[in-house]
Amino acid sequence: MSEATAGAVDAAAAVRAACADAERLRAAGRYAEAEQALRALLSRAEQECGPESFAVAEVCNSLGVLGKYTGRFDEARTQYRRALAIIVAEVGENHADAAAIYHNLGGLDHARGRYRDAEPAARRAVEIRRRACGPDHPDVAADEVALAAVLQQLGATDEARTLLGRALGVYERHYGPEHLEVAIVLGNLAVLRVDDDPAAAAELWRRALAIKRAALAPTHPELAVTLNNLAMAHWRLGEHDRAEPLLAETVAVLTGAVEDDHPLLRSATADLADLRRERAQAARP
Repeated sequence: MSEATAGAVDAAAAVRAACADAERLRAAGRYAEAEQALRALLSRAEQECGPESFAVAEVCNSLGVLGKYTGRFDEARTQYRRALAIIVAEVGENHADAAAIYHNLGGLDHARGRYRDAEPAARRAVEIRRRACGPDHPDVAADEVALAAVLQQLGATDEARTLLGRALGVYERHYGPEHLEVAIVLGNLAVLRVDDDPAAAAELWRRALAIKRAALAPTHPELAVTLNNLAMAHWRLGEHDRAEPLLAETVAVLTGAVEDDHPLLRSATADLADLRRERAQAARP
């Protein structure tokens, strides 16, 4: 290996390690620090590895994930698209690395409520990764969970339930019953049950919440998603005294952690105000 090649490999490895450090900051809810680290790292990767390098694609993907969590959706899409273009140019459309970006693009449109836009990217991720990794791989399960979430919103509940059941089995075999990925599937299964059986859905969300509390930082937006869903299940059941503290915690988790116009923060804030108003009216003589 030439000195130049060795230097490029070392630079890419250093960028990868620094990117992992920034991802840990994001996972801990330290979004401002993660953003500062990733933006500095992107400049470094462009200079040391080249603007069309895999190292740049990795940093762009991480910036996209951060943008999704903080509600900067347009920037997230730009970063994901740049990462995808680099990956496709290097290894082609059918590589597992491309599937990862399609997964994230589908998840971004799902977070924005653009479900029909999300479906093609989510399906593409599943198709690519099944061919690349085989059907029993945890990454395939993650793609199936993401596609199921989109399909549920589009009313394709039978296909969504099938995908989730398959993914749950893969996760429990590979990771055990208390893993974070298991919690995500439980939450999605709860969404499918809440209309017909809100009590059963609430039980699934309670199990998911216990797993997430153990695995995530207390300000992580994914914790807020489950808190909010469990609160709404209790509200449906008329259990207002159980719903209110969960909604209040949802708002507290998100406030300052995401943009003020983040969809979940806006909806949870409005729901909390409505619930408190409803309880106050019910308490009047």
